[in-house]
Amino acid sequence: MATIKDVSKLAGVSVATVSRFLNKNGYVSKEAAQAITEVIEKLNYRPNNIARSLAGKKTATVALMVPDILNPFFPEIARAVEDAAHEIGYTVMLCNTDNDADKEAKYIETLIQKQIDGLIISSYTIKPEQVAKLQKHSIPVVLMDNALPGQDIISLLSDNREGGIAATKHLIAQGCKKIVHICGPMHITSSRERTLGYEDAYKKTGQFMPSLITYSDFTVKGGYDSMKGLLEAHPDLDGVFASNDLMAAGAVKALIERGITVPDDVKVIGFDGIHMEMMIPELSTIAQPIYEIGKTAMEYVVALINQEPMEKKSRLFDVELIEKQSTKKVSS
Repeated sequence: MATIKDVSKLAGVSVATVSRFLNKNGYVSKEAAQAITEVIEKLNYRPNNIARSLAGKKTATVALMVPDILNPFFPEIARAVEDAAHEIGYTVMLCNTDNDADKEAKYIETLIQKQIDGLIISSYTIKPEQVAKLQKHSIPVVLMDNALPGQDIISLLSDNREGGIAATKHLIAQGCKKIVHICGPMHITSSRERTLGYEDAYKKTGQFMPSLITYSDFTVKGGYDSMKGLLEAHPDLDGVFASNDLMAAGAVKALIERGITVPDDVKVIGFDGIHMEMMIPELSTIAQPIYEIGKTAMEYVVALINQEPMEKKSRLFDVELIEKQSTKKVSS
């Protein structure tokens, strides 16, 4: 039996566009409408099931749970989720947990009581039993930027290990000999993978030692404090790979306070690709496709709400090296 995803693929349009066409809710171009109509006829697709599903929505609301709305990564995710939701007539409820497991648990209870249609979670404290509880109450869940191995859940992740390798190789290519790494919390899948990537690449130089890694949280202060400690332990360091852009910004601040020039004396690269144009020097980074991840999360959770058959597994998104001023080679 054909699904809405089959229709969207053959028609060359998004699932959201097909949904708008079927439910006469929102703009669909004449070209798209014609293509969808032709594919529906070709596949003998019967939209009654999805129409009934949409008509029976309990709240037409999906919740987005994030750990820290002050981290610019998450507003960018939220924008993508909200844009995708708006296209198909859904509303997004934002839940900011402040990395607080108790606050997160209260949110989950509230969402169950409100009979939320679905939940997109970007959380570093979520427990497998909490996901199971949501699913028991027929609330589909999509996880972002983390993974719960062995769980029956869709997880959306960037290729963090390859990103860590790319960041480290870039610093090596720029002439760095002693590269330190400011790692995020190790209980977070993405953070661990970025560190493993750093180790994969840097161990090949024969210069790696465990003391080159320090552990912190994903904040500017975390990067600032970590950088000061690394400078005390390794005053001859000349390259820094921070596990996110906020920590990289904190590291640059600590270096400048010591009279160390970036990138002439020390080169710094971050991870995420958030908008930080106001920073001087502009930060080199490993950019995640943030908007694409958020949009995909919304499309997946709606597909689950509509009970479309989907394989529940992790999906990896490619990352991209963005070279800016903070890792430029010094002119000879």
